[in-house]
Amino acid sequence: MTHLYWSTSLVACVAAALSTQAAAQADDAGSSSSTIIVTGTRAQGVAASDSAAPIQIVGADAFERVGQPDLTQGLQQNLPSITAQSLGGDTGNFTLSAALRGLNPNHTLVLINGKRRHPSANFQVSPGSGAYQGAAAADLNLIPVDAIARVEVLQDGAAAQYGTDAIAGVINIILKDSATSRSVSLTGGQYFKGDGETGNAQVNLGLPLGSSGYLNLTGEARIHERSQVGGIDYRAQNPDGSVRDDLSDLDAIGVATNEHYPYVNIAQGDAMYRLYNFAYNAGYELGGDTELYSFGTYSHRYAGAFQNYRLASAVTTQVDGETVALYPTGFSPRQVFREDDLAFTFGLRGEASGWRWDLSSTYGHDTQALWLDHSANASLYAETGATPTEFYNGGFVSTQWTNNLDISREFEVGLATPLNVAFGAEHRRETFKIRQGDANSTYKEGGQGYPGFQETDAGDHSRSNVAAYVDLSVDLFEGFQVDLAGRFEHYTDFGDTTIGKLTARYDLSDAIAVRGTVSTGFRAPTLQQEFYSSTTLTPTYAIVLVPANSAGAATAGFSALSPEESVNLSLGLVLNPAPGLQMTIDAYQTDIDDRILSSGFLLGKLGPNVVSQGVLDAIADRGNTLDGTQGYVAMQIFTNAADTRTRGIDATVSYDFDLDDQSRVNAYVGFNINDTEVRRQAALPAAVTSEAFGQVALLGPSAMTILEDATPKWRLLPSLTYRRGAFSATLRESIYGEVSRILSLNGTGVGGTRQTMGTTAVTDIDIQYEFADGMTFGIGANNLFDKRPDTAPTINDGGVLRPADGTYVYNMPMLASPFGINGGYYYAKLRVNF
Repeated sequence: MTHLYWSTSLVACVAAALSTQAAAQADDAGSSSSTIIVTGTRAQGVAASDSAAPIQIVGADAFERVGQPDLTQGLQQNLPSITAQSLGGDTGNFTLSAALRGLNPNHTLVLINGKRRHPSANFQVSPGSGAYQGAAAADLNLIPVDAIARVEVLQDGAAAQYGTDAIAGVINIILKDSATSRSVSLTGGQYFKGDGETGNAQVNLGLPLGSSGYLNLTGEARIHERSQVGGIDYRAQNPDGSVRDDLSDLDAIGVATNEHYPYVNIAQGDAMYRLYNFAYNAGYELGGDTELYSFGTYSHRYAGAFQNYRLASAVTTQVDGETVALYPTGFSPRQVFREDDLAFTFGLRGEASGWRWDLSSTYGHDTQALWLDHSANASLYAETGATPTEFYNGGFVSTQWTNNLDISREFEVGLATPLNVAFGAEHRRETFKIRQGDANSTYKEGGQGYPGFQETDAGDHSRSNVAAYVDLSVDLFEGFQVDLAGRFEHYTDFGDTTIGKLTARYDLSDAIAVRGTVSTGFRAPTLQQEFYSSTTLTPTYAIVLVPANSAGAATAGFSALSPEESVNLSLGLVLNPAPGLQMTIDAYQTDIDDRILSSGFLLGKLGPNVVSQGVLDAIADRGNTLDGTQGYVAMQIFTNAADTRTRGIDATVSYDFDLDDQSRVNAYVGFNINDTEVRRQAALPAAVTSEAFGQVALLGPSAMTILEDATPKWRLLPSLTYRRGAFSATLRESIYGEVSRILSLNGTGVGGTRQTMGTTAVTDIDIQYEFADGMTFGIGANNLFDKRPDTAPTINDGGVLRPADGTYVYNMPMLASPFGINGGYYYAKLRVNF
């Protein structure tokens, strides 16, 4: 640990200590602070360093110094306020998300070239997704990194400017628009353990369109093999790996002869995937200050993830009085995920008589098919002696069609700068569909591992909304900027909302500026949160996710979902004490009322006891018919569950300087403090309350801990990049504050114990050498010293040693780990620029 903290302290001190020589040495011509931004303002020509709102810029060069070739990792390793999901429950493992300022991914709006990006059709519904549960956000991994010129991250509430979702901030991905760029990049790597092998190839090609246009194309192929974490399965083995003596002969022989023995449970870890991305960005000057533009993406993903191990006795039939197992050595069902995602934008923009205008239409479509293989329908096999081993479980389809008209003009009004007046309108239509699984996937319990979506789950849902906004910005006097925005929206599913934002900045001098924001915002519930439905039915238990906007929900006493409402406050300083040296510090507070969360499992029946007749009635009104044999019956629902307050500080120090006439250093330190508290919890409806069984709260201890303690309270991110001739090296340290969880065997946290993972430092290193003109070879490591998250302790449960987190494998890492669950990753890469 000593050398980690020493390297961190060294990097942190460089930016401050060397400021005394900045005037003589600095040259900030290439600094991101001078980049003209398009996010957070509708004025023209605003540099990042002059923005009244906190903007962080991640350029293409920064992404080239990240080992894993995906946008999510690139953002997390460069911005301390972004956290990336390590593992998702069930299908959530295929579309991992990222979050800003400790909130949910749904609270961050994603734009491409300033236009709204459509969300994923996949829904992070499983409690195993932790702080990311309920997310159905835009999938950042479908954007090839080599297509990106830069990413502008607005760390401020901006719903009044952009509409729903922009509560935590905005991620605006700016695509390359070069007509001459040509590059090929190859990357290969794996985890220190030897699994998770990753390969990536990207090609970027810029072409001229006649004499007045450009077409920039990028293709990517990425493969990733699965990883495995955790230890042996307590249901089959003792802690020393030996087979448990209480297993039947059938199961004991099956465990001992399984090909993966002693690690027969291979469910925990990264999903395997094959991902193919394509992106284009084009523009053509028509003359008369008018441009025709278009950009878009297409992606195809094939992925697979194993489910928990099943003993041989899980699927058997009788043949001549003998028990015959379909899988004599047991089996691990595998979820298979096939996805096709496309998006395109067409627009026309220009200027006439001083009026700037932009008319555009954006369409996004995501189709996902869910399959299950290496599985079986146990009831079918027991009853007929035959069962399929592959099932079509159904699928999801989501679309989003957005049309925008943006108009702006500057007016001389006798103030320090012209008054910039911007206004516009937006129309958006969204759809979400659940497709039914095949008959074998829904017969009784369906396929082992993941049952198909039933007829009662399937549905086709849609909504539309219209919006209008106005945005005024001006310098009232020299050095004092003011930006005032207002927005009105009407949704067909819940009605109207009106929000506003006031942003100001005052430059006390060339070296010191004060900035702040007061805004209100909202987030419309996603169609998945409103209408997602699933049914898990076995001979022994039934769990139904009841859609929030359904008759079953009303029976249980839940109202239809309403939008979340937010109030954002921020106050900050921008310091430029010397050439090349910039410091920013912004304190923020985000209050979210009526936050949409999952209820967890609400019991209707436990053994022979009826816990809540309201739960049973809600399931029946949903259209599910139970045969009465199940001893465990529960429902789950997404509802406006709580009011939360998030407070924090974002701080950055950036300093570029020359060591001599051949060597240059870029030093950066980012720091984020973030704390969320639940201020109010909605009452559990009386229809599903059961004091006798302790069912009295909507959010249990585990859910509360996920909200308040599952993301780090702080993160320090110092980095140092050194360049000398053809050689360059980057050293980056990520130091994470503690995270906590509540452990209990049933997952509720009731009667459980708190586990806290302390401060952890993770080191990344990247070394590159340009050995020929335009040809660069690099090697590096993320998590150089192979830091691993804490694992679940083991407890004695009636004489059986079990993991205290309720999972099946010993030594399962904390899924809340902000630096992943797989340990170190090393890589090599080759880049050729033509």
